[in-house]
Amino acid sequence: VDMSNIIDQAKVIVKDNGFEDKITLIKGKMEDIKLPVDKVDIIISEWMGYCLLYESMLNTVLVARDKYLVPNGLIFPDKATMYLSGIEDSEYKQEKIGFWDNVYGFKMSHIKELALKEPLVDIVNEDAVVSTACPIRHIDINTVTIDDLSFSVPFKFHALRDDYIHAFLCHFSIDFTACHKPVHFSTGPEAKYTHWKQTIFYLHDQVAVKEGEEMSGQFSLGPNKVNPR
Repeated sequence: VDMSNIIDQAKVIVKDNGFEDKITLIKGKMEDIKLPVDKVDIIISEWMGYCLLYESMLNTVLVARDKYLVPNGLIFPDKATMYLSGIEDSEYKQEKIGFWDNVYGFKMSHIKELALKEPLVDIVNEDAVVSTACPIRHIDINTVTIDDLSFSVPFKFHALRDDYIHAFLCHFSIDFTACHKPVHFSTGPEAKYTHWKQTIFYLHDQVAVKEGEEMSGQFSLGPNKVNPR
């Protein structure tokens, strides 16, 4: 099931390879279409977005699960964990945020405030991380509800060295625990590159930390009221 036009090309590929009697392709939104079967044994979906939940694609998987999955059916992937840590990022912050203080002689700090509100999706070098990673949310796709995907949770991590924290970094890991051989991957700075990269939330002011020092706070996430995706 796919609502994008790429499914039209997939239909040609399925036909060219002789799988028309094995694979059924349905164009549309999972919430709107009707499957040609009452129940399914397995749901496979690549629903992950930036900061895991951006675009709210998991909501669609949960609709499919509740409507079509047999009792004790399998979902791939079935587990996800979100992490938060602190990073030193003075050079990049100055380039992308501080730039607006003086744009070729013009003060454009109004744009700076807007830029600070927007998370940045980019690659962060592992050596920029200055704290432990705190798991802030564990999600079991077999049991999670849509309401569970809006949350406010405490976080706590410790500095790994004397340094400054300019931003918080959010990454996630994904698990396929129902496989014969469980599969796991991470989108953290220490892991192999993925197109999800990492999500960065800049602080207004840098925070000086000493090795072993604890930093704590509250992390809140929910759909945008104007555009829930």
